[in-house]
Amino acid sequence: MNAALVAGGGGLLILGLPIYLVLGVTAAVLLFVADTPMIAVTQKIVDELNSQTLIAVPFFVVAATFMERGGVAKALIDAALSWVGQVRGGLGIVCVIACTIFAAMCGSSVATALAMGTILVPAMLREGYERKFAAGIVGSSGTLGILIPPSLAMVVYGVLADESVPRLFLAGVIPGILQALLISGWIIFYARRKGYRFNAGQSVSRGDFVATNLRALPALSIPVIVLGGIYGGIATVTEAAALSAVAAILVSIICYRTVSIAGVVPLIALATRNAATIMIIIVTALIFGHWVTESGATAAIVDFARAQELNAATFLVFVTLLFFVLGMFLEVFSVLLIALPVLIPLLPEFGINPIQFGVIVTINMELALLTPPVGLNLFVLSSITKAPLAEVIAGIWPFVVLIALLLLAVMVMPGLSLWLPTLVLG
Repeated sequence: MNAALVAGGGGLLILGLPIYLVLGVTAAVLLFVADTPMIAVTQKIVDELNSQTLIAVPFFVVAATFMERGGVAKALIDAALSWVGQVRGGLGIVCVIACTIFAAMCGSSVATALAMGTILVPAMLREGYERKFAAGIVGSSGTLGILIPPSLAMVVYGVLADESVPRLFLAGVIPGILQALLISGWIIFYARRKGYRFNAGQSVSRGDFVATNLRALPALSIPVIVLGGIYGGIATVTEAAALSAVAAILVSIICYRTVSIAGVVPLIALATRNAATIMIIIVTALIFGHWVTESGATAAIVDFARAQELNAATFLVFVTLLFFVLGMFLEVFSVLLIALPVLIPLLPEFGINPIQFGVIVTINMELALLTPPVGLNLFVLSSITKAPLAEVIAGIWPFVVLIALLLLAVMVMPGLSLWLPTLVLG
């Protein structure tokens, strides 16, 4: 009967009901059938929501909103152009660099792709980039928003898995840098193969170089505040998130003057609404996770895995396929909040480090953002480039292959994600 109810919840999802309703209604019915006192469930949810880490989510959303609208993106792009804009394929590499730095500020892939794509896609098209190639660069670079710390996806994973968010942030650094290098390498190769001469003959005077980089300093101060506060022992993740929100607001108003005093309240209201959406989904996911724990579903899955003689490698392959399928139809937080309550309790059985698993999950979510029919970055890119979705998908596939290779490397070599957290935090 429980299986039928869960399948019914899946049917509601396919019919297009909001994810929070599907999770909440399905979990409530399952708990009612199991004669679980609802007051106990309510107390459990209150206890879970009383989390210092979870409070960081709305602050990071506020920071992302102001950085997207506040001129930060243009300052970073201009600075990156002054360094590598004259290289063959340089404008594409500028996109990768700017997205990497911007990702270290806002923690959102969609915000990163939107902020960078709005400025860089028209510039790349003017320089002779194929439209699908430009879309692929921005889309794949934008996914760094959930891998490079700070990352909203990792904060949510840390809450659900009860793991250290600072460790998760550090675990994403090396894979994030590797992804940026892979994308840059492909841009250079493709530019040479096509004979592109991007930004040919353009040079920057020493005075302009200095002025451009000085203008970018306020933007660059935001990741220093966030990550320096966390790893310097000055601030918790939540306090650093709050500081990043304040810094983003001040930088937008004072330094770049792209947001007026009157515009602050509407932007905070927009960010609050987006954060509230995430928090509501988290609440219903916690209810569903409570049922998973109490029903013995995890033990049943472990028994099934033992019967099939699955090992850690085959389990990770299964998880990757599961996330790939779910990511084709659901957005990132929906996938995380549906799957993780079931998968996280299985990790000890297979001897998988939960920090490494967090990075594997995050890279899978990067792929989810780029795979049709519901990859959010695809729709952002289609809107920016004015290209049909099919053309955007055609441009994104080479980069999907590169990210898939990175995922395989992280699965096979745990040190890529575990070495830095161990070095810094022990």
